[in-house]
Amino acid sequence: MTHARFSRALVALAVAGALLLGAAHAQAPVKLRFVSLAWQPQAIDAVVAVVDAWNAQNPNVQVEYQQVDWGSIHDYLVTSFETRSVPDLFHYESGPVRDFGARGYLAELTPLLSDDLKNDVVDGAWQTVTDDAGNVWGVPFLWESLIVLYNVDLFAEAGVEAPTIENPWTWDQMREAAARLTLDRDGDGRIDQYGAAFGLRSPVNRVLNLALGFGGEFFYRGADGQWEVRVGEPEKQILRIITEMMYVDQTASQDGVGLSGPELFPGFFEGKYAMLPGIGVWARQQIVDAGPAGFHWGVLPPLVGVTQAQGSATQTISIPAASPNQAEAAQFLEFLLNTQNMATLAQGDWLFPTRASSFDLPEFQTTEAGWDVATESARHLTLAPFQLVPNYAEFRSRVATPILQELFANRITVDQAAQQIEADGTRTIRR
Repeated sequence: MTHARFSRALVALAVAGALLLGAAHAQAPVKLRFVSLAWQPQAIDAVVAVVDAWNAQNPNVQVEYQQVDWGSIHDYLVTSFETRSVPDLFHYESGPVRDFGARGYLAELTPLLSDDLKNDVVDGAWQTVTDDAGNVWGVPFLWESLIVLYNVDLFAEAGVEAPTIENPWTWDQMREAAARLTLDRDGDGRIDQYGAAFGLRSPVNRVLNLALGFGGEFFYRGADGQWEVRVGEPEKQILRIITEMMYVDQTASQDGVGLSGPELFPGFFEGKYAMLPGIGVWARQQIVDAGPAGFHWGVLPPLVGVTQAQGSATQTISIPAASPNQAEAAQFLEFLLNTQNMATLAQGDWLFPTRASSFDLPEFQTTEAGWDVATESARHLTLAPFQLVPNYAEFRSRVATPILQELFANRITVDQAAQQIEADGTRTIRR
């Protein structure tokens, strides 16, 4: 064989090999890694079912489901961004997502999303993930309200008529009802049935979200344009209500100082507390799963301060800027959060979808497990200012949590707590 013919043969083999390699690459599916924070069994099942449905329908784009827990997700993501070994999509919440976007870690989603999704997700939810320049750093898909759970039998026994969606209670009316529901049943001089109990072990987000009903925002822009903390009369209202119910009226049990809302359920089931105000709407699932047979409970509409407004962060899906598969990730995201799938995910977590078309489905209007009253509460959700503030996580953990724990343990007054939160809080968020 001549040198020329040998060279042509080598070229032909090289071309054939390249074609075969290209065909192999063309047939290999794109693999996406999706990090989920679903934690309740029903929620995990819902997410896995959606992922399985996508994989069955899309052999060329396969999604790997990865479970991460809420306690470790922040460190996990920071490490992923720094090493650029990122998932293609991840589930988190709006506050940190806005911060990650500002640091350049996330893909700006506006050009990747369909008009159908953009127009169907309600404006209040979009506000939680959109920065001042209009950049969208995640798709909000779940949000929660704070509700009041009540013992139906104890209400009936005391002759207390539950409020309705059309005629909700004010906070003062709730306090009056709590007084009627607070009893010394065995006559030993000690209260054994309290009108209410507040889970206060981690109180900050709850206080800040409920304060909005009184017009209390806690975070304001100063004359210099920077954020500052102010705890004035609107902010003090919710602090006074909780402390006075525990230590003045004695209609709210002090048990809640060291417990979370769900940790109060054993006492709630036993009739020790007639109401659990300000508990997350998702907690209803634990009553359904763990409540004793014959336990009758219900959901009250949001309480009125000046309004029924509540703050709420959203749970989100984002795509890292370092993902090489952003277009495919956006396609899966659209499927994951279509009308029916978003509804399924929300029901799995006992939360609310952010798409109007999902929110209006019949499953969110039923009286079963209080869905109708709970769903109405979601109509009062709004963006809480704390989601816009830099260093909020540090403010919550190092400033507000220890001060509020001192307040709710009755070691300091509301005014003292307000002064400390203002001084230490402003320094922290401006750091």
